[in-house]
Amino acid sequence: MTTAIALFLAARPRTLPAALAPVLLGSACAAVTGKFSPVPALCAALFALFAQIASNLANDYGDFKKGADGADRLGPERATAQGWLSPKQTLTAALVSVFVAVAFGLALIEFGGPWMLLVGALSVVACLAYSLGPFPLAYHGLGDVFVVTFFGLVAVAFTTWTQALAFPPFMWVVALACGLGADNILLVNNLRDRRTDARAGKRTTVVRFGEGFAVGLYKFNLVFVFLSPLILRFAFGMDALCVLLPMVVLPWFMAPILKTLRTYEDPRELNPLLGKTAGALLVYALTQSLGLFIQAAA
Repeated sequence: MTTAIALFLAARPRTLPAALAPVLLGSACAAVTGKFSPVPALCAALFALFAQIASNLANDYGDFKKGADGADRLGPERATAQGWLSPKQTLTAALVSVFVAVAFGLALIEFGGPWMLLVGALSVVACLAYSLGPFPLAYHGLGDVFVVTFFGLVAVAFTTWTQALAFPPFMWVVALACGLGADNILLVNNLRDRRTDARAGKRTTVVRFGEGFAVGLYKFNLVFVFLSPLILRFAFGMDALCVLLPMVVLPWFMAPILKTLRTYEDPRELNPLLGKTAGALLVYALTQSLGLFIQAAA
């Protein structure tokens, strides 16, 4: 396997919708205020994309070092554990991704003001601290909090801010739905790996509270994402199209996901669910954003 292909796989492309979805939603929220701007939207998308790639590479490196990606791993093969990349190559690629993310993050200061430097710095540090450092978040049951905060609330809010210079109240509903949808990607991953994580001392939400709690949390997150357009409609007076688009399309993706959660026996059966969960988040982001953009144009 070539180094380029190994790096591509280590970047975990199936998880990248979690980085792009909040930028799309934040831009749509800015459009509703009449302030959509494509340049900061593009910078935010590239910042989020490379920060996510850096986080994935750091996780690949960190889990290898801590022994979480052993021979009994049930999920997709990891580049460092399989020897496709050396630990040094993986860590170097993570740091390069950080520098690229920082470059686009610095560009956002032009649009969002100097405090974007603090927001960007916290985001990058959190992405690396997910798996690395003296207190890796993923190993202390804080992975879900990290994802909801940085892939939902922070990412949507500050994408909106760099364009509208405001935090419209309805935006927080969209941001929370996005964060919970992204958290489901993590929950599927941790459900599949609960036994190997426990042996490696990785105290994820699933390890701490059990499989039943994690499945229930996944379902709660999914239902909130599905019902969030109704909050936009009845609490903030959004047009009916903002409700209809995601609520008509999402059930087609939710039904097979919920069936798998009810019937799976072997954790390996959750591997396809990872892509389906990321797809559901992307579908929500596309349909909800389209509805918001249509409202902005009306």
